[in-house]
This record gives sequence, structure tokens and C-alpha cells, in this order.
Amino acid sequence: MYNDKKVVFSGVQPSGNLTIGNYLGAIRNFSAFSDEYHCYYCVVDMHAITVRQNPAELRRRTYETLALYMACGLDPDKNTLFIQSHVPQHAELGWILDCYTMFGELSRMTQFKDKSAKNADNINAGLFTYPALMAADILLYQTELVPVGIDQKQHLELARDIANRFNQVYGETFVVPEGYIPREGAKICSLQDPTKKMSKSDTNENAVVRILDTKDDIIRKFKRAVTDSDNRIIFAEDKPGISNLLTIYSCMTGKTIEEAQAQFNGMGYGDFKIAVGETVADGLAPVREEFARLMADKAYLEQIMKQGAEEAYRNARRTMSKVRRKIGFTEIKH
Repeated sequence: MYNDKKVVFSGVQPSGNLTIGNYLGAIRNFSAFSDEYHCYYCVVDMHAITVRQNPAELRRRTYETLALYMACGLDPDKNTLFIQSHVPQHAELGWILDCYTMFGELSRMTQFKDKSAKNADNINAGLFTYPALMAADILLYQTELVPVGIDQKQHLELARDIANRFNQVYGETFVVPEGYIPREGAKICSLQDPTKKMSKSDTNENAVVRILDTKDDIIRKFKRAVTDSDNRIIFAEDKPGISNLLTIYSCMTGKTIEEAQAQFNGMGYGDFKIAVGETVADGLAPVREEFARLMADKAYLEQIMKQGAEEAYRNARRTMSKVRRKIGFTEIKH
């Protein structure tokens, strides 16, 4: 059923409870691709171990991330949902692409610099080379389109460079992927520091609204959101807090920023923050309910993992057969 479709790929790390930034900027929009594209949505557990993980928590979060994919609207019959480590070709192509990725390119990756600063006692080789593994994730499925946040754009550019370099040496092997950044909601910012992206690893819980937070917690966090002393509800560069709240409201409701501004014109900041919080909490309620239902059926989640891994494996093996032949690896006849 996928033969004539172009390919979309995206991956999410199981490294923490996903935020409304992950939801509004990425996962919620993924289902829109499924009719036109063959979509691969992967839980990238191999990327997660560049930072030390508690094994039991990593396993739990892997199940949770898969369940969240589905709770956010991804139908496993229309999309290939799978776990990265269940498809060994990711690691194999990751190593091969390491050998076609320049040290200088990797050293310029801003996320390596950021993560090194946060994990100074564990600056491991995987942390340095994981953009090559990310390129492998994408190129393995001959991906045409990659939904990315602004912070991942640099990694996608590297994947394109690696694909072009490999193709120049060995002839047409990989599709060179394009990025897709949503017009609105590409960057949802912290509620406590609206100059920074909302991060699931933020140590300040009031800064982060998570998909699975309770309604009371969500409203409480929005009540405490940083704004300013101006009291005008407008989208402006010098009002990052208010602009962030307007962006969140716009993404949750489908209204334009202009419509949102008009709706809240003259309202006080306190009432405005509560209104945005209630809108987010109510919008996420069906997701939380479906997530709870899915997590109660571990056997079903494992069935989806198996189904997705088998589909991904078939297509990954096709690409790897071509790559192995082109670089000169020998094959054993079965």
C-alpha cells in the first residue's frame, strides 16, 4: 500500500514526559501526513543513551512514548510506528555514515556544545557522533520530508550534506531529504524564560507543560507564567512571554495570532493566563484519556512494536543492501 508514496520520517527520544512543545510543534501535526506519505515515526531509544539512563525508566518511557504517539492521533495501520533499537540497520548505517562525516562538521553542532555543558562528566563519543546516527535514521528509509523543530534544522542540514557526499562518491544512493517546519508553533517557549525553547529536561517544573499533566497542574503553571508589566495582550518582539502564550493559544485552537489578540483585547494578564491554561488542559484531555487506555494494554503496545519493526526492517534492509554493495562489503549467499 506504500509503494507509490513519498516518505516522511521523524523520531522522538523516550527521555522524559513529552511537552506541549513536542505536541503542538510536531506530534499533533504528524497524522496530517499519513494519507499522502508513507510515514515512519520512531522512538529513538538509541539516541537516548548518549546520556546515562535508568534502564527500567528507559523501558517504561519507551512504552509511554509509543502510547503517546497513538494517543495524539497516529494510527498504526496508516503509519509505521516502531522502536529504533528493534531495527539493527540504524546502528549499521550509523557507523558507515560516521566514516563519511567530518570531525569539523560534528564539532560545529550546537546541541553537542549544549549537551556537553550539561553532562560535563559524561562527554562520550556517542554524544559527539549522534548526528550521523540521526542522518542514518532519516536516509535509511529514503526519506523525502522530515518534520523538524527549529533547533534540529542544523542536524537535518548535516544529513543532507552526508547524503550528497555519499551520492557523489558512489552514485545515486540516498534521497536528499527536505525539512518541514510548521508555520506556527515551530517553537513553543518556556513559561518561566520565554526567550528559551520549552524543554522536557528543564529542572524548573513551572517552566514546562507536559502532555500528561493534570488539568489543575496545567492551569497552575499558566497562572505562574512570566509576562511583563505592560498589560497589553499583543504579539511583539519585546513581549516574549505574552507572544509565547498567544502562540500556544493559537496552536491549540487553530485561530490566527490576530484573532487571538482581538479575542483577548482589554483582558487582564491574570484572566488571560487562566484562559490559555484552560484551553490547553481541555484540548489535552482526550489525549490523556487515550494514553491511559493504551498503557493499560501492554500486550497491544508490544504487538504494535512488532508490527512496526517488521515493516521498518523490510525497507531498511533494502537500503542497506544497496549501501553495502556500493561501498564494497561482501555478501554471504543464503
